[in-house]
Amino acid sequence: MTRTFTYRGSAAHIVFGAGKRSEIGDWVEKLSCSNALVLSTPHQEGDAARLSDQLGSLSAGVFAKATMHTPVDVTDEAMEAVKSARADCVVSLGGGSTTGLGKAIAYRTDLPQVVIPTTYAGSEVTPILGQTEGGRKTTVRGDSILPEVVIYDPELTMGLPLSMSLTSGLNAMAHAAEALYAQDRNPVSSLMAAEGLAAFKQSLPALVADSSDADARADALYGAWLCGTVLGTVGMALHHKICHTLGGSFDTPHAETHAIMLPHTVGFNAGAVPAELQPIADLFGATPGAGLFDFSKEISAPQALKDLGLTEADLDRASEIATEAPYWNPRPIDRVSIRQLLQDAWEGSRPAL
Repeated sequence: MTRTFTYRGSAAHIVFGAGKRSEIGDWVEKLSCSNALVLSTPHQEGDAARLSDQLGSLSAGVFAKATMHTPVDVTDEAMEAVKSARADCVVSLGGGSTTGLGKAIAYRTDLPQVVIPTTYAGSEVTPILGQTEGGRKTTVRGDSILPEVVIYDPELTMGLPLSMSLTSGLNAMAHAAEALYAQDRNPVSSLMAAEGLAAFKQSLPALVADSSDADARADALYGAWLCGTVLGTVGMALHHKICHTLGGSFDTPHAETHAIMLPHTVGFNAGAVPAELQPIADLFGATPGAGLFDFSKEISAPQALKDLGLTEADLDRASEIATEAPYWNPRPIDRVSIRQLLQDAWEGSRPAL
């Protein structure tokens, strides 16, 4: 069989292992930086303050206002903190919200980034920034957005609540699922996607059994790195367009939205790309969408959009926005079919495919 593909690997430094957060100062210095602004959400401000103390004279202080969906007005405020502190790099501690803020700062300034993830979001290894303004979430891609260093320390995920662990993991799995049928997929991205899905297939049920299982935490973080890497390597499709629509225009929670939509968007595309989605069927049984739905139910993850506060009346507007400027997708889309897909996800029905 003749193969034709293009592959570009990530330039990020990946540091993986328990206790590796202790090397943060070394990596700031390796970037030739000496004044790092530590970023976090308000919820993790205490952890950010401790990290700032660990950095000592290398710290320029803490900005703890990172917010879900990376609102532009929060980035504007963070830029004032960057300027007043004369920061020469940013250290993002937390999940996708904090990573997004660090990326938004880097997009404007080209400052180096060190990311220390505490969830399984995976966005820390992508050159993609999603930001919200005027009720719409848009994405941009660029080399300056990709963090230079990512420190994966499984010990930092030990305190991640089980519910957030599950939805964060399913969010990461969505990146891998769409990578399998991406228009620009390649053999390396497909291998990483399948391996990432397998890591979560093993680790998430283990965390349900014992959320303090250190090996399961490490496996999940390994899966997050793999799934995030393929997100940064190939293009995404319908699933991410819908989730950006729901998050940006209806303020639904990011990870939970991805978790709920995943079986439905995969099921929607399964008939068009059965061979590409065969790894999901092999891992989870049944058809790809139904298998993912059953897995989500098994680990008690959220399964219905109505439980996120989205009303049935919102679905018409959501389907309109999602089809206005659609991403490439292996199955053609139209407003009627997307409206039905959203209805099924709103109700929490099991996909046929």
